[in-house]
Amino acid sequence: MNILCGFLMMALSEPVTTCLSPDVYYVICKLGFEKKDTYDINKILSENGKVCWQAITDHVCYLESDQSVDYIKSIRSLGPVCESVNLHFKSLSKEQFVAQYALWFQWINYTELFLEVFDVLQYMQTTEIALGLMKLTSCLERALGDVYLLIGKDCPFLLRDLLASEELAVIFGQAVMNVLRVFIGSPYGLNLRNVLWHGFASPEEIPVKYCAMLLFLTAGLGQLLQTYLLQTKCILIHRPYVTLISLEELNVFPDLNHEVLSLAEELVKLSSFVLKTMLPFWIAALTAFKQGRYADCMILLLPQLEVGLRLLFTATNKCPNRLLTAESSALYTTFDEMLAKQLNNEEINQLPLVLEEPAMEFLWDFLNHQEGPRIRDHLSHGEISLKAFPREVANQIAAFAVTLLCRFSDENVVVFKEHVVIKQLMKCASCYCSRFHPISRLKKQVLECMKSIHLWSELPIVPEEQVQAIKGFGGNAEATTSVLKTAEVFSQLQQYMPQDYCSSDDPVNSDQTDRLLIDLCDTRICTLYSPRSVLEIVGVLRKISTQCHQVSEQVIVSIELRYKQWINKTLRSRQRHNYLRMLNSIKFLSPVLRLILVLITLELVNIHSVYKKNPFDYQQYLKFLKSILQYTENLETYTSPERNKWDETMKLTNKALTKIKRFIDKKLTLMQLAT
Repeated sequence: MNILCGFLMMALSEPVTTCLSPDVYYVICKLGFEKKDTYDINKILSENGKVCWQAITDHVCYLESDQSVDYIKSIRSLGPVCESVNLHFKSLSKEQFVAQYALWFQWINYTELFLEVFDVLQYMQTTEIALGLMKLTSCLERALGDVYLLIGKDCPFLLRDLLASEELAVIFGQAVMNVLRVFIGSPYGLNLRNVLWHGFASPEEIPVKYCAMLLFLTAGLGQLLQTYLLQTKCILIHRPYVTLISLEELNVFPDLNHEVLSLAEELVKLSSFVLKTMLPFWIAALTAFKQGRYADCMILLLPQLEVGLRLLFTATNKCPNRLLTAESSALYTTFDEMLAKQLNNEEINQLPLVLEEPAMEFLWDFLNHQEGPRIRDHLSHGEISLKAFPREVANQIAAFAVTLLCRFSDENVVVFKEHVVIKQLMKCASCYCSRFHPISRLKKQVLECMKSIHLWSELPIVPEEQVQAIKGFGGNAEATTSVLKTAEVFSQLQQYMPQDYCSSDDPVNSDQTDRLLIDLCDTRICTLYSPRSVLEIVGVLRKISTQCHQVSEQVIVSIELRYKQWINKTLRSRQRHNYLRMLNSIKFLSPVLRLILVLITLELVNIHSVYKKNPFDYQQYLKFLKSILQYTENLETYTSPERNKWDETMKLTNKALTKIKRFIDKKLTLMQLAT
């Protein structure tokens, strides 16, 4: 790691003063200041406090060739307007601002944010201006999506597509949307949202007047929206926020106390992972965490993680030019590319080799996997409530960031690395295993299903003497056949079992099978860059597991219900016989479901190796898995409280067991031939 830190220092032999390319720097930091005119605020703000949109849209220029927006001329023309708005806000007291504008921010569904941004404008703290803009753009995007859904369906995911939509043009007017696109949403404009959320702009590079102007435009949009809602008699409905659930699954690192945060504040000043121009963002993020402002901490910290990783990415892949913002004609270097297996030129991405698997899995879990928290996406698109962001999530991201600060530092920080609390964080990071990859979710499903099946043994059942007293009820030959076949298949699977697995005289022993499942699910499986074929197989295995769990839950509900009815003597004769058939069947269904779970986990543990080493046909294998899925789907139907077809269940099960046995026989034969 010290070699890499040296390499980073060599790659940065000249201090990085900006992450904005020359053209982007000019557009953001210079272009809007070229016109020195003083603009009269009364031209765009009427006496009754209404935004005069016509006066603003007149400043948007268009190309003669195709009448598309000329962003360069528009930014230059709007520069004095933005400065006028900034001075206007500074001239207002907070009470005056609230009286004049508060009503027009209600459509955003977070009025407090605009009061917060107004306060920031008064003190001109650059880091807070950038934070305010990031929060403002994310909340504005979310609210615009709500407006879009007044007349549209399937709201666009990307802000640029949302702003270019016909739906918003109908509601607000195309000229108004073009004004917005000058500031956010177009790579040809100021593109304030992207350069901040992707960590390209330092605090000093975002002009205050653009934050003021976006605040002003948001109020103006509120006025236009009110007119539209009154005319159409529509009601704006805000979509519910995304709620991060199962927070206990996210717990990787211990709680960050004051001691760790104080050490982190010193580390950021010394780590090679931090660009000096971005240091204020790091300090502000740690301060926000200390103050319990967890959403602010994440909004500040996530772009800086991207900057640090981009620094590593460009150094390890020897493309230092990619550290800067791309022009409008090229792609930015963002998390998506940095976490990918290959570069755009199809060469292998070297960053995963440097970060190593645990860190890559953490990043994929928290940022990319569809079933993970996807923190950056949810925050940047305004999908999470900023008022109730969970500390648990902020703690994990911040702790991970501290480990990167340590890893990518030279010997000058050895005293920090040896500190007991830092060593604890480093150990947690080095042991991380994916929790939100489909393979990891399958493991979780298997264990949850296993726990559900385990509850069967605790269910109340009718005493045996009462069963014997029922005339005309006998055993089930299908059930007897089932237990024999299940034991046979378990015996076949012995050679796939872990070496330390000891079989008992009873191969379908429930406790032993449960221990086996737990051990198999504890096996570390590489999840990074799983091939599409593997993901397809895992997808089918997950469906099978889901069906098994559903069957188990149905059995539990049916057993408890029928037992109560038996005790209360409310079952008719036919229902009593059916209840007893159910009791007889589930004695043998439980081992079958456990067998399927074992088969799933054994296939999972070997998923990256077995089918690469033997000639077993992939499509044939997938066909087999889909046939087992069909069995479990039919099983769910037959065991539902509405159907209660227990004799049919056992016939179906025996056919499935025969199919499983043939599959294993064929697989073993092919493996022997291959060796």
